[in-house]
Amino acid sequence: MELTSGRDGQAGAVPRARLVAVATEPDDLGRARLRDLDGIAEAVEVRADLVGDPDPGRLRKHFPGTLTYCLRTRAHGGVCDAGPAERLTRLLRAADHYDLVDLEWPHDLARPELLAAVPARRRRVSWHGTLPAGRGTDGHAALRVRLASLSSVPAALYLLAARPGPLDQEHDSTAAPLMLAGLGRDDVTAFASGTAGTWTRILAPWLGAPVVFGRISVPGPDGMPSLGQLMTDYGLPELPRLRGLYGIVGRDPGRSLSPRLHNAALRALGLPALYLPFPAPALAPFFRAAVRFGEESGLPVRGLTVTAPYKETALDLADVPSTTALSCGAANLIWRQDGLWRADTTDTVGALHALTRNGIHPAGLRAAVVGCGGAGRAVALALRSAGAQVTLVNRGHARGRDAAQRMRVPYLPLSGFSATGYDVLVQATPLVERPPFPVVTADPDAVVLEMAYRDPPTPLMAEARVRGLLGIDGWEVLLIEVQEQFRLLTGHPMPPGLPLRSLCSRQDLTANLSGRESTS
Repeated sequence: MELTSGRDGQAGAVPRARLVAVATEPDDLGRARLRDLDGIAEAVEVRADLVGDPDPGRLRKHFPGTLTYCLRTRAHGGVCDAGPAERLTRLLRAADHYDLVDLEWPHDLARPELLAAVPARRRRVSWHGTLPAGRGTDGHAALRVRLASLSSVPAALYLLAARPGPLDQEHDSTAAPLMLAGLGRDDVTAFASGTAGTWTRILAPWLGAPVVFGRISVPGPDGMPSLGQLMTDYGLPELPRLRGLYGIVGRDPGRSLSPRLHNAALRALGLPALYLPFPAPALAPFFRAAVRFGEESGLPVRGLTVTAPYKETALDLADVPSTTALSCGAANLIWRQDGLWRADTTDTVGALHALTRNGIHPAGLRAAVVGCGGAGRAVALALRSAGAQVTLVNRGHARGRDAAQRMRVPYLPLSGFSATGYDVLVQATPLVERPPFPVVTADPDAVVLEMAYRDPPTPLMAEARVRGLLGIDGWEVLLIEVQEQFRLLTGHPMPPGLPLRSLCSRQDLTANLSGRESTS
């Protein structure tokens, strides 16, 4: 099954989504930013509960598209505490000047004077709420019941934002996209709210939603991505046909650059797939929900990049784990091939190739690997296999000793570790706010390799370079691993001409409009 939206495209043309730029900060409505949106966004939504009530006449001078007014109450995920009389006054005033006015179900719909002032063609009826939880509960069906209630009032657009329940229960963030996939309507937008639902917002236009929302400024806690992310990372507004999904799953994958890099390669090769961020409080329940979503929506999840702390669980979920993943007891990649789920780790390739590309050949060298999680164990295995003398270093003694015994290497507690005497020092923990060991104790010709990537460089990398040491940061590891992951996930090498490093450093529209660094 191929999914796409056919609303705006001519025969043979790639359909395009209708982008709505959402103003959540007063600066979003400045003259320059509004003018920048012309030709990019079809509409600007004014979140009046966050930015107040600007002069709509001034907005129209600088933005020629549609203007939407939204006064979101706390019950619907906003911050407006206005009483009924004040709310009615503000909505009636907006009805005189805005093209579309958001009316919240059910309280706004019980005001006859408000319905009279806002004709159906200028209404957006919205609901933000929590789906019922519990065994046997069907979130998809519950959303259909809610939509039926909303649809009893004629409107141009219906918006449903469901707060997903825990993934160990019967419903999850897939309820909204599943409803969209089988709805067959072009006047309904539905997604899961919160960071767990970011992927459902991005995917919504492919499932039939008429619009997709992006913040003008940086992404927020409601899970709405920035307009720049939608365009740079996911290729919107174009909606090429999809036959499957990939993604990165972790507790907080929203800052990962993997979606940007993988999607750029998918577009360059013309592969009908999309790579999404999947936040999850636990891997196994999410994995089951993702597989079920693929079966029911016609968009199978074909593979996942897995971040800490889920790498051990990823290994357990696989039908066919690689020898390397079994040896280090962790996998950062699972993908479906020939009907079976396979697992492997690319941390070994990332670390080893990053060293050799910098002229460092591990055979005979003394190496200390700080961190005994999935990445640390994979790096230790790679270095040991390449002939290095490896010592595993960890803060937690029990976990460190167990990992060292598994890897058959010596162990040292971090509290008593000195960098003196090691040729290669690997930082494989996710804690990058400060160096995990005193760099001043390192030998003058030591090499420091860090698995995490940050911009600007981490304190460890900055200190290593100040001392004149060869510092190999996580950016090099990332680019190597992304290419290997893409090959395993899709069966295709990344296009050799794809400018991966410039994609990493490129500022997106968010930065251009807000004057801030992108956080993606």
